[in-house]
Amino acid sequence: MRHLLVINPNTSPKVSALLQQHVQAAAGSHVVVRTATARFGAPYIACEASYAVAAHAALDAWALDLSTQSSAPSAVLIGCFGDPGLMALRESSPVPVTGLAEASFIEAARHGRYAIVTGGERWGPMLQRLAQALGHAHSLAGIHTVAPTGAQLAADPVTARALLAQACRDVVRQMGVQSVILGGAGLAGMAAAVQSQVGVPVIDSVVAGAHWALRANAVPPERSVPAFDVAWEGVSGEMAALWEFTKVGECI
Repeated sequence: MRHLLVINPNTSPKVSALLQQHVQAAAGSHVVVRTATARFGAPYIACEASYAVAAHAALDAWALDLSTQSSAPSAVLIGCFGDPGLMALRESSPVPVTGLAEASFIEAARHGRYAIVTGGERWGPMLQRLAQALGHAHSLAGIHTVAPTGAQLAADPVTARALLAQACRDVVRQMGVQSVILGGAGLAGMAAAVQSQVGVPVIDSVVAGAHWALRANAVPPERSVPAFDVAWEGVSGEMAALWEFTKVGECI
């Protein structure tokens, strides 16, 4: 049986509960899903500073899970639409790693050109930069951010569904896309709620992440055991314990 570790890189237990519920439902009973919550950082990631801290928090949550759980994960999913710490965790992990954004980009690109609808205006340039870094910018037609953050949208789902449905219709009309990604851990389940009001597929980033986990292992990781390649100072004991020398002599 496969074990999927979902890392919530913010400190919100409500977001972790949403991730656990929706990833498990999408993955099915043959996949064991467990969700780890960041021990520090922001309750919801909504700016560059909180994103930077979330990358550290994701690595810390991964190290803690490895030290406390009896079963190692078969794959790791970063449960944030923005994938903080993705490259660092992928470098350090012996199993496949992705995030909600990358998984959504892959799924959306199968339909052709796509747009992103998400909450929080500061996410626009951050997601554009991520798409460029991951090699998906050519398929991304544009990003539409609504004013409320993902946390605010999740707190008022009735209003959120109306706002997001209109935003999805707007990007389809304005950009002529073949699909729309509804991005954000706090928006889990809302894509299905607005799908009937939008003329193209609306992709739930959390469901896309779960689907990726079912078909992971396309690119074998280079590492055989979990480890960091530098000696840390001032980090958690769980992170420090994963340091190893990878070259003869001192690790600088």
